[in-house]
Amino acid sequence: MLNLLSRTFSCFRRDERGTVLVEMAIVAPLMFVLSAGVFEFGNIIHDKLLMEAGLTDAARFAARCNSQLYTNAGLAAIDCADLAKKIAVFGNVAGTAPARLYGWTKSDVTISIADPATCKNAVDPATGTVLYLSTTSQVCIVTASGTYAYSSLDSVGLLSLINVTTVTLGASHQERLIRF
Repeated sequence: MLNLLSRTFSCFRRDERGTVLVEMAIVAPLMFVLSAGVFEFGNIIHDKLLMEAGLTDAARFAARCNSQLYTNAGLAAIDCADLAKKIAVFGNVAGTAPARLYGWTKSDVTISIADPATCKNAVDPATGTVLYLSTTSQVCIVTASGTYAYSSLDSVGLLSLINVTTVTLGASHQERLIRF
């Protein structure tokens, strides 16, 4: 009996049929999770870059938009901050759909246009470093900031497997205010 058992086990030791199937069964779930994680992370980075591009466009527009110019020319004053929000979210001043990011709205964006009376020093008093590459002593700044709630395809994304339903992305961009 012992001899029969020994011969049977030695037969299994030399037989390599099915080893690829066993190895694949061990490795495949790990590779699937890794691939899904890379895909999910890529989507988050893509959305973050789209959001940053919108905020950069908005800050640049707001830094050059001058509502005083329109008022002095006899035209109706324009709301530069509102137009900049439309540019951040939709990519155009009309605010027509589609938005750069699904679910991103104007209420998620904040545009702060500095009043010339509250401009910042162009030189850091502690270190003497020139800020904003300025040649003047005062610099006025426009800041566009925003948040975006990234949801991983509701309940089918990889983040939902580890009980993360939303990730809030945040970004901001500053530009020097240009007055005409």
